[in-house]
Amino acid sequence: MKRQTIHAQVLQTLEISPNMQRITLQADAFTTFPAECESGYIKLLFTPQGQTDLSDLGQARPMMRTYTVRLFSAHDATISIDMVKHGTEGLASRWAQTANIGDVIEVVGPGLISDIPVPADWFLMAADMTALPALSIKLARLPADATGYAVIKVADKADQQAITAPANVELIWLTEADSLPETVTALPWLAGQASAWVACEFDDMRALRQYLRNDKQLPRERIYLSSYWKHGVTEDGHKLLKHADNKQHGPNLLSRAVDLLRNKFTRSHQG
Repeated sequence: MKRQTIHAQVLQTLEISPNMQRITLQADAFTTFPAECESGYIKLLFTPQGQTDLSDLGQARPMMRTYTVRLFSAHDATISIDMVKHGTEGLASRWAQTANIGDVIEVVGPGLISDIPVPADWFLMAADMTALPALSIKLARLPADATGYAVIKVADKADQQAITAPANVELIWLTEADSLPETVTALPWLAGQASAWVACEFDDMRALRQYLRNDKQLPRERIYLSSYWKHGVTEDGHKLLKHADNKQHGPNLLSRAVDLLRNKFTRSHQG
């Protein structure tokens, strides 16, 4: 069965930091999305040339690019996505910087990603700029008395954003010159049961997986791990590497459960 897509229109485009652009899309179909899709994801569809008009594709498959749902309003039928600006070489990055109000794009979704496992005595969260939208929402959903760390790597100090977080969760901002794995592993390991949520570049994710699973012996059901991209590799190439990595090391149990929910929601909106 041919994949059903959603015809969305650009309602607003806003630079929220030097290296991140917020695009707000509107479509009647968004009113049917589940409330929990905020922090989940949608896929934007492009031609291989980076165009959003898919009418000439025929039976060819469109190029898909995945983005976190940063803000969602069923009432207004809107979704906002925060897109990192990687110059103009990438399909989606180029579109984000040139999109105008009224432009149209085809969308598929929504899908879900996991919340950080609760309850826990303390929380460890780590993300780079690509996962900052998801982490921001996950942080805001933590219990008010939560304790722990949130380590966030952005391109530049000017890309730091105001984030809602429990008072006892320490926000640690890094820039491009800093190492996310080295910073995380240097933090004092707190007493009690930890839960971890990590989303970042592929090699950084692998390093932090080694640290959490092997060095700290944190149970798999207490860890959410995901790579959003890999240096020097296209999104399609990254998907292949991610699949091979999951086959070798196995996704954590939490991710497997979320995949089942993700497929359920995606099928329900694809017809």
